[in-house]
Amino acid sequence: MNRVADLLCLLVCLTAVTCDRVYVHPFNLFSFNKSTCEELESLVQEGKKTFVPVSIESQTTPAYEDDLKDKDKLEAPSLSGRGRQKLSYLKDFVYVLGVRFYRELREAQRGQNVLLSLTSLYGSLVSFYLGASNQTAADLQRLLGFVPPSGDPDCTSRVDGHKVLSSLRMIESLVKSGDDELLFSKTLCLFSAPGVPLSELFVQDLLPSADALYARAVDFTNPSEAAKQISAFVEAKSEGRSKCLLTDIDPSADLLFAVDVRLAVNLKQASQLKEPQEFQVDSNTKVLVPMLSVTGTFQYKTDASGTFSVVEVPISKTVLLVLLQPTNGSDLEHVESELPLQSSAWLQQLSPREIKLTLPELTIEGSSDLQKLLADMELPALLGKGADLSKISDTNLRVGKVINKAFFKLTGDGTDQPEDPTAQKEDVVFLEVTLNKPFLFAVFEEKSRAMLFLGRVTNPLHGA
Repeated sequence: MNRVADLLCLLVCLTAVTCDRVYVHPFNLFSFNKSTCEELESLVQEGKKTFVPVSIESQTTPAYEDDLKDKDKLEAPSLSGRGRQKLSYLKDFVYVLGVRFYRELREAQRGQNVLLSLTSLYGSLVSFYLGASNQTAADLQRLLGFVPPSGDPDCTSRVDGHKVLSSLRMIESLVKSGDDELLFSKTLCLFSAPGVPLSELFVQDLLPSADALYARAVDFTNPSEAAKQISAFVEAKSEGRSKCLLTDIDPSADLLFAVDVRLAVNLKQASQLKEPQEFQVDSNTKVLVPMLSVTGTFQYKTDASGTFSVVEVPISKTVLLVLLQPTNGSDLEHVESELPLQSSAWLQQLSPREIKLTLPELTIEGSSDLQKLLADMELPALLGKGADLSKISDTNLRVGKVINKAFFKLTGDGTDQPEDPTAQKEDVVFLEVTLNKPFLFAVFEEKSRAMLFLGRVTNPLHGA
């Protein structure tokens, strides 16, 4: 677990920087208190209640999914006091771990588009933490960044995964609140082998973490047929929006876990250029891509060495798009290797500028297997064969793929390209920023400043 220890040292340093004037250890915001620990004893028996998911071929909606019918009716979220403090810590834990995952994935997908949902990946680990016991739970807790201030091995040294999932859901609720120009959805699927019982309490704990949750039994012994069934099921439930969730399956697996997160935004006052524009994929390749143009006062900076520029664009009432592009002949791979260790660094030292921004329309999709990412980080045993996941099932579970699928779409509001708006402000000097070569982008929730997506665009035509 040396890699976990290294990460913890980084998180401790990070937390010291991001704390408020009155220091509150982040663990204490999410840990069990003594009264809750006493209540946990009464939940031991409830946690033993199990059910066997219905077959994926069943046409009826099982009773255990009925509880989700009112989950979409979320109250308008508010951030104040302790809730804001929780998010100020959690967003950095999410980001630090997400950047580690991103660095592993970019090596495996060198030269390709990359997209990760940082909150989704982190939430998947929290979900397994809720289902873990003993050393597996302790290892997951440390990887998530929660180190108790004291070494006492009692209940209060454990983080409450429900509080963490609740804070993650708060971020997603803030994204969805009151914005008609934005579509955001999150679907969670559990696919178990036939006859494998799942804990009722575990599934109930996951219900609030997604807009829709499905648990179905699938025969994994015929991998190709199982993959087809799962992909068809997810496509049907998503009304055709999500396709090809899995391409291969381990026939010895007992459980597959999949999350599909989708964000689509129409950028107001952004017009599509009449003709496709050149995008320099690499030194030898240019492609013609649909481009958007938007003019306004946006936050902007260049780094001290002049190797990259950053533009922050509000793309809805609740979402910020941050675009990072190498400049002066610098290399994107070098910029990627120097990604800041704090998510807030993306948004610091920016200043308002009048900018005419030209960027590609984006439809980008990414899929990652958390099991592979953990293996690449030299943590293959964390959810591997010997993992203690006794709170998910009373059988000795073998977890297969843990899929996190992310989708991001950015389009204009459908208006044609207007006359050059810069001509209407003769006394204003507009900075022209054109993203016509590979770049990075990040999507932030505006209030919490939490990063939802991190991506690399090398070819806008290679999207979904």
